[in-house]
Amino acid sequence: MKTMRKFIICVILGIFVFSIFGVVAATRSDKSAIARNLNIFNSLYKELQINYVDSIDADKSMKTAIDAMLSELDPYTEYISEEEQEDFKTISSGEYAGIGAVIMQRDNNVYISEPQEGAPAQKAGLRPGDLIVAIDGDTVLGWKSDKVSSRLRGQAGTRLKLTIKRPYVADSIITFDIVRGKIQVEPVPYYGVIRGDIGYIMLSTFNEKSANAVKQALVELKKSKVKSIVLDLRNNGGGLLESAIKIVGLFVPKNTEVLRTRGKSVLKEKIYKTTSKPIDTETPIVVLINGATASSSEIVSGALQDLDRAVIIGNRSYGKGLVQGSRQLPYNGVLKVTTERYYIPSGRLIQAIDYSHRNPDGTVARIPDSLTKVFKTRNGREVRDGGGITPDVEVKYPEGNRLTYNIVVNHWAFDYANRFAATVSSIVSPEEFVITDSIYDDFKRFIDPDKFKYDKVCELRLDDLRKVATHEGYMTDSVKMQFDILEKMLRHDLNKDLDTNRDDISSYLAEEIVRRYYYQRGQIIVGLRSDVAIDEAVNVLHDVNRYKSILNPAKETK
Repeated sequence: MKTMRKFIICVILGIFVFSIFGVVAATRSDKSAIARNLNIFNSLYKELQINYVDSIDADKSMKTAIDAMLSELDPYTEYISEEEQEDFKTISSGEYAGIGAVIMQRDNNVYISEPQEGAPAQKAGLRPGDLIVAIDGDTVLGWKSDKVSSRLRGQAGTRLKLTIKRPYVADSIITFDIVRGKIQVEPVPYYGVIRGDIGYIMLSTFNEKSANAVKQALVELKKSKVKSIVLDLRNNGGGLLESAIKIVGLFVPKNTEVLRTRGKSVLKEKIYKTTSKPIDTETPIVVLINGATASSSEIVSGALQDLDRAVIIGNRSYGKGLVQGSRQLPYNGVLKVTTERYYIPSGRLIQAIDYSHRNPDGTVARIPDSLTKVFKTRNGREVRDGGGITPDVEVKYPEGNRLTYNIVVNHWAFDYANRFAATVSSIVSPEEFVITDSIYDDFKRFIDPDKFKYDKVCELRLDDLRKVATHEGYMTDSVKMQFDILEKMLRHDLNKDLDTNRDDISSYLAEEIVRRYYYQRGQIIVGLRSDVAIDEAVNVLHDVNRYKSILNPAKETK
């Protein structure tokens, strides 16, 4: 029955996709074909509804058809139903109504991951690790996080009763009476002075409030008489294009061209220039990027690179050079559709994947470096298109190990921080907090070796090698003896491994503990202490000649 149902939906999808693509590419010569295929689809679906043995959910099957059609275009063109628009509006407006807490799915239940500082959840006393048991008397155990989230949200000023089970405390079932509020998504979760004289600004998203937030941070940092600025765009997936233009305008002269967008028609090219007086056009700037820096983040980093206004440090960015717009549809639906490509000041398009040219199996791949073209920055430096923003200075991060990965992904650090916060009322400031010997030893005792999931890579690889050696006929007695010796040498000792990897583990543990007392701001401060990209930024900014030579190498060699 399931196979037949899948087959029927595939038939619907095929005809629906074919007919809609016909509408998009319509010309006078194929209007009859469009009408014919739409008529076929309409008739087929009507027959299914009348004659198919089981009932068909019209909304669900149509949504499936629409999503399948749009997936043939690019990942950014999508249909958003009326029920799904709250998250869409939150991204652009930077606010929503609810209790202000990040939740997470774990063990088939939903837990509080982090209450937002100053939000109703934090004011009420919710803590990381709280298991959400019931909302307004209805049990939510076994629910998915999206369903719980929809119950937690609601109009500002409305009340809800939230029952939780708190770990590591007596009388752990607690009920909170919380008034929902208007929650602000803070685009700049932290800014401050680092390493003595460098202003640091972390920008996490591009919404309607981003430009003003960066401007405010910049003004405050200039009052501190910082000598340079680090703008951190790592893991920033983008947002509003207009916000990116305004942020670039804080650092370059008014009327500077930031980008051009082009749609189907060359006549529809739009030119975006800065419109306000800048805050600072002289102070040295470093922009941090990585593989998750995308969209509007790449407009800012790419424009500042092309204009030779900032040194870009980190790893190659994601490579999204497409612009989306929204179109209202019947019954309050919205189509978010890719309408244009954008080109930054050098004239390059940094889009890394050409979705219009797919492999025979339907997959797409990044444009190879060999097919990219060279463009020039304002000072004549060579930059390339087609693959995101390549940093001026690349950062090599230390390789993570499986032990640390397991500690993080299996929540050992998260759970220990919850227990720590349940017994320790306060700690020193984030700038001063460190993992002492006593804390680390306590953490080691907290880990139960019988429950610890260890990715024993060496042992697994050795087993594979044994099988290959046996299969190839090399497993003599002497070889077997050597394997046995090697197996004993490579056998994991959890206590020893925890000591060997203490520095790496301690950095994660410190962030988790500090987050219980100082929230996201404190976590960021602790993370910056052991950030190799920050170290590289400091090296560049404290070496004036190196900074200048990166932005204008030709001038330095004369």
